[in-house]
Order: sequence, then C-alpha cells, then structure tokens
Amino acid sequence: MSLTTPVATTGRITLGLLAAVGRVAMFAASTVANLFRPPFYWREFLSSLIQIGYFSLPVVGMTAFFTGGALALQIYSGGARFNAESVVPSIVAIGMTRELGPVLGGLMVAARVASSIAAEIGTMKVTEQIDALVTLSTSPMKYLTVPRVLAATIAVPVLVGIGDAIGIMGGFIVGVNRLGFNEAAYLTNTYDYLQSWDVVSGMIKGAVFGFLVALAGCYYGMTSGRGAQGVGRATKAAVVAASVLILASNYLLTEMFFSS
Repeated sequence: MSLTTPVATTGRITLGLLAAVGRVAMFAASTVANLFRPPFYWREFLSSLIQIGYFSLPVVGMTAFFTGGALALQIYSGGARFNAESVVPSIVAIGMTRELGPVLGGLMVAARVASSIAAEIGTMKVTEQIDALVTLSTSPMKYLTVPRVLAATIAVPVLVGIGDAIGIMGGFIVGVNRLGFNEAAYLTNTYDYLQSWDVVSGMIKGAVFGFLVALAGCYYGMTSGRGAQGVGRATKAAVVAASVLILASNYLLTEMFFSS
C-alpha cells in the first residue's frame, strides 16, 4: 500500500463532505430566496401547516408530559442528597422551556415530519410528478419546498410552547400527587423563577429546528434515487440529518443565548 493512500482517502472524504455541505447550503439559500418571490401557493402552505402542526401535537404533548414528570422525579431524587428538594418546580420549568421542550419536540417532529416529507417528495420524483410540474412551468422549489419549510418554521415554535406548558403540568402533577408538594407553593415557585426569556429562547430554537427539519426532508426528497430503495434511503437520511442538525444547532443557540 502506498504511503499516500491514507492521505488520498482522507482528502476524498473531506472533499465529499464539503461538497455535501455546499449543496445543502445552496438548497437552503435557494429556499429562502424563493420565499420572497411570487407566486406563493397558499393551499400547499395551509395543508402543510395542518400536517406538521396540528397532527404533530399528540406526540409532542405526550413526550412533554412524561418528560416533565420524569424530570420532577429525577430532580427530587438528586436534590434530596443535598436537602434541596424545593428546587424541583423551578428546575422543571427552566429545563423544559430552555432545553428539553425544544429539543425533544424538535426530535419528535423530525421523526414524523422529515420522513414524511422525504417519502412524499421522493415518491413524486420516482413517479415523475416533479417532471410534470416543470413541464407545467411550476417551480418544484416554490410549490413543494417553500410552503413546507415556512409551515414548519411557524408550526414548531407553537408546538414547543404548548409542549412547555404540558411538560410543566406533568411536573406539577407528579410533584403534587407523588412527591407531596403543596399546589400553591409549587405554582408560586414556578412563576417566581421562570423568566420570559426562558420561554422565548426555547421558541426561537423551535423555529430554527422546524426550518432544519423541513429543509432536510425536502432536500433528501428532491435528491432521492430512483425506485423504492432510493426513496427508503432518502427517508432514513432525512431523519438522521434532521436529528443531527437539531442537536448541533441546539448547542450553538444555547452558547449564543446563555454563554454570558
């Protein structure tokens, strides 16, 4: 084996990774640019808003509820070692609004929405429906991508806000019925320590996560291979990419919002 073989392999992998990042960045830039150019397909937007927002509410709500309850139990158990059980209400509220609500909500939406979008658009590509749109002088980017990305960017922050409330309620129910907290004291503690920026920062994260989820679904759907295997690979890649982007962007946003 030549001494240059590992270097060449590393170079090919690096160039391939950079090329993939460049393609995604160009796709995202094109999506944002087309958002401000007519025409805008309102029917597709409203349909996507219902599919992404309304139909994702049950899974996001259940995830938030059980996460809030489990978080209350964990904090109480850990705080008992230092006689700090009273911090349960405030930590549950802050943890849900800042971190767990947006991240878990985004991951649930990614599992449901990114796969659905990639499969739908990939199937349209396989059955040549996208080619038919081009033949009819309709931009696939404006008709398929822009409404879905905009709908997800609007819907996911709303889901995060609702999930935050449900998660805090889950912590409240567990705290009162399982851990013996006084109802009024629990609510007062939550209200006193929770700040508006905690909620707003989580909803900003939700908007970013929604954009990334829909973008990943549309990108891998548009670039899927032909046949059932191509659509399957695109669906899997969309979910993985959306999940990784959510976790990476969550760190960057947390660093930006709370590093000081």
